[in-house]
Amino acid sequence: MSCGCKTSGDSAHSCGTKSANGCESVNTCGNSYKLSVFDWLSNVQNPASNRCDFVEVRFKNDRKLFYKNVNNIPLHIGSVVTVESSPGHDVGVVSLTGELVKIQMKKKRASEENPLKIYRQANQKDIEVWQEARKKEENIKIEARKISHRIGLEMKITDVEYQGDSSKVTFYYTADNRVDFRMLIKEFAGAFRTKIDMKQIGFRQEAAKVGGIGSCGRELCCSTWLTDFRSVNTNVARYQQLSINPQKLAGQCGKLKCCLNYELDSYLDALSHFPSSSTMIDTEKGRAFCIKIDVFKKKMWFAYVDSSMAWYDFDVDLVKKMISQNKRGERTLPLEDLKQPEISVKTVDLIQENSVDRFEKKNRGSNKNRNQGQNQNRPNNNQNQGPRKPRPENNNERPERSDRAERPERQERQPRPEKTVKPTQNNNQRPQKPQQQRPPVEKGETVNAVNNDAEAKPQNQAPKKKFKKKFPPKKDNNA
Repeated sequence: MSCGCKTSGDSAHSCGTKSANGCESVNTCGNSYKLSVFDWLSNVQNPASNRCDFVEVRFKNDRKLFYKNVNNIPLHIGSVVTVESSPGHDVGVVSLTGELVKIQMKKKRASEENPLKIYRQANQKDIEVWQEARKKEENIKIEARKISHRIGLEMKITDVEYQGDSSKVTFYYTADNRVDFRMLIKEFAGAFRTKIDMKQIGFRQEAAKVGGIGSCGRELCCSTWLTDFRSVNTNVARYQQLSINPQKLAGQCGKLKCCLNYELDSYLDALSHFPSSSTMIDTEKGRAFCIKIDVFKKKMWFAYVDSSMAWYDFDVDLVKKMISQNKRGERTLPLEDLKQPEISVKTVDLIQENSVDRFEKKNRGSNKNRNQGQNQNRPNNNQNQGPRKPRPENNNERPERSDRAERPERQERQPRPEKTVKPTQNNNQRPQKPQQQRPPVEKGETVNAVNNDAEAKPQNQAPKKKFKKKFPPKKDNNA
């Protein structure tokens, strides 16, 4: 058994309830199919003693009827009930209870005289027969379309609905002209072996039954909340200054979109402060006519009758002054002189959507600031530094890092004085090459330096490999 969430015909939503009593949550069940209702008075206590006995019951897609609860059965939204029908009985789902039912009956002009009755809550057998009948609908729709095509009728079978007790089948069809379906009913009765009922619907009702997504990106209004379809003509598009483009203005039903009527009253209210679009203005250069109206900016575009290539826009107040001046018999200045220069308004792009490298700029700026901060901190630290501390004699004792940071900046290098050759006892150090002009030194020092150089050279230089000289073999005289 199901709570009725699968009664939309073309949806497979289910809230998980498996009882004929329906869902416990009266606010959520029913929102998964078309034209669902939210009972906003469910938590409000009714001060009146008498309670509304009528209940709104929905069937496949958008069909709803009002029934009277004569047996005072405790019902809530989502309860599966067996109701009166002709012939037999039908199975539906309660979609609304309480005081809101009276408002809906008044809105749809449903009479309370001779109402249909609710027999009982659907039992196991009623629901099984009802679900078996619902499984046949798709195959029957395909067969019915084949039969109508074979007969040659200009009609389209949109939907098929079985009654709860499988005693009647209702075929919904659309057609441009009147259709004689007497032969078709005989074919259907012989093929399906049940009572046949044919109902013609409009193209808007067809779109409501089929459903879909509109050009706005949302679900169709006719399949979610719209129940009354008002006529929409091309004057609605003209009032809103829209181009008469059937491809853009038409919905999935092939007619003009119902949403064109939503803002029509606001446009008519705004246009009441505008002069007529057929207004002509007499200027010193010639007559000018209105060629365009902008409702939001409250401007009107005019062009000369002789040369309509150049357009000039004026505020509505200025146009009214020009019209009153013409009524006094005076001609206005040319349109070129009356046009005021436009003040360019600088727009601030807060989101920075127009800049392609908006992410790179942030990174570059942060890197620059970081480098500038480092460069600024360096001279400040150096200025506070004192004189360099003398190095300790012992090389093993190294100064701490704080002492290193306090070193002053390096000054420019001064030219070093020429080094004098000193005797070195370290044999690992390479001696300098003797220069051509040596400074005069004492005799004892020269001898020691030469001896040290002689001793240091063979040790520092890599030893040369000695190759044995190959001699030819000696001749053996005895051989």
